[in-house]
Amino acid sequence: MLTDWELWAGANQVLQTQGENSPRYVAEQIGALAMEGDADGIATWQEIARRLSQLAGLDAPSTGPHQR
Repeated sequence: MLTDWELWAGANQVLQTQGENSPRYVAEQIGALAMEGDADGIATWQEIARRLSQLAGLDAPSTGPHQR
């Protein structure tokens, strides 16, 4: 598994390169890995997807100092 920093960097890279197509791109990656039976790869891309949704403003952060 990648480090937290690497996952955030990956999510940021996907957002910068794929833009509004980022969710589809991530879904395609997960689908391809599922076809290969790569559970670790799927878990990694799911973590990237979670961070991507936060970066894109689609999901409020679940933890952090500003949470009430």
